[in-house]
Amino acid sequence: MLTVDDFDFPLPPELIAQHPAAERTGSRLLHVDGARLADRQFAELPSLLAAGDLLVFNDTRVIRARLFGQKESGGQVEVLIERIVDARHALAQVRASKSPKPGTRLRLADAFAVTVTGRAGEFYALELPAGGDFWQLTEAHGRLPLPPYITHAAGGEDESRYQTVFARAPGAVAAPTAGLHFDEALLATLKARGVEQAWLTLHVGAGTFQPVRVTNIAEHRMHAERFEIPQATVDAIAATRARGGRIVAVGTTSLRALESAAQSGELKAGAAETEIFITPGYAFRVVDRLVTNFHLPKSTLLMLVSAFAGTDAIRAAYAHAVAERYRFFSYGDAMLLERQQ
Repeated sequence: MLTVDDFDFPLPPELIAQHPAAERTGSRLLHVDGARLADRQFAELPSLLAAGDLLVFNDTRVIRARLFGQKESGGQVEVLIERIVDARHALAQVRASKSPKPGTRLRLADAFAVTVTGRAGEFYALELPAGGDFWQLTEAHGRLPLPPYITHAAGGEDESRYQTVFARAPGAVAAPTAGLHFDEALLATLKARGVEQAWLTLHVGAGTFQPVRVTNIAEHRMHAERFEIPQATVDAIAATRARGGRIVAVGTTSLRALESAAQSGELKAGAAETEIFITPGYAFRVVDRLVTNFHLPKSTLLMLVSAFAGTDAIRAAYAHAVAERYRFFSYGDAMLLERQQ
């Protein structure tokens, strides 16, 4: 039985990156191939890929999902939108001194009101009056939702650097952080080398930061996230396979979407929800290599990369990264992982 303690590691707090590197491609890159570790720079990534390989990116865009306001009683509330269901309805985390009951009205950003209509698990269901539009109101009045381990309030630097340069489809409340290392020049260099590029969309939810609250990881249930894979991406993956190239997922979000869409044994285009929980022993169907950042201790994403690259390899890689003072989490350094099964 695997437990959460099997995925713990000591991390000095000062290694948690609070700000991005000066340049997007200025991060370090730890190449992990089984027991072999190599310290590189992210700008060297093109030299580690071959013509005919395919990079698959997540083009989701982070919305301004954090809102502050008051109950009618005057109590302060903080709202973090998890998902905009449609223009008038959203699911959200709500922090308040007392949990708001159905029927409670919240005045947000001193600009608009929402009504709490119920609960959906750990999230609250919010409704706008007729004519309201969550997409427009969050963009106008919300704040960028930085992860809980980043201690400063979102500022101008974060407005640009906590989005990928290819962010297109709004809906995420956390960035697909492996993609933050790519700039337009690097994308052009990769293309010139014959490394192909394809796209999918997975809207990252705030649940990505939720701790695993059970000891036996087999009892954990993942939060649901929406994804969509175009037919062009399915075709690009098939063409890559036919020519002997490798499928390189940029980020755990891209990997989760691809593996979710291939659960039948065949990769299928379309939109769906995923609650896939990848742990050691999982048989990967699509992805050969993974570009990813370093993940939180005891997290589901650390379990995922352990499944992909090998538990012992990841344990050694993280110990090496701590010893070599790599920068961790969303604004930190990256890894290139080779699949080990």
